[in-house]
Amino acid sequence: MSTIDTKPTHDVEAEAGVILTENAAREVKTIIEQQELDADNVRLRVGVKGGGCSGFSYILDLTETQKDTDEVFEQHGVKVICDPKSLLYLQGTTVDFKDEIMGRGFVFQNPNATTSCGCGSSFAV
Repeated sequence: MSTIDTKPTHDVEAEAGVILTENAAREVKTIIEQQELDADNVRLRVGVKGGGCSGFSYILDLTETQKDTDEVFEQHGVKVICDPKSLLYLQGTTVDFKDEIMGRGFVFQNPNATTSCGCGSSFAV
């Protein structure tokens, strides 16, 4: 298990990594507070894994574990980490949070996805 790395963060907008909207950052901070997690050490891991109805599924996880190879981006006071393989599929992806009548949850806008499922939790490239 790695400790939290002090690797410099990147300007996500300039490098078009994983982009967290203000709404998403606000929700992440709310979850951290509700779960009484250590806000200074918690990172939002964004990634992909094989599976889902379209080929890949998105991963969102709050963690204190960060690998030396993880890319680190800071958006609106939230540190976002992503492994290099996932970043290949998530480059330029925006993570937003929607709270609407038809449902609430995190939404991915991935410019690399050629198709996605109806629920928006999986995609193909």
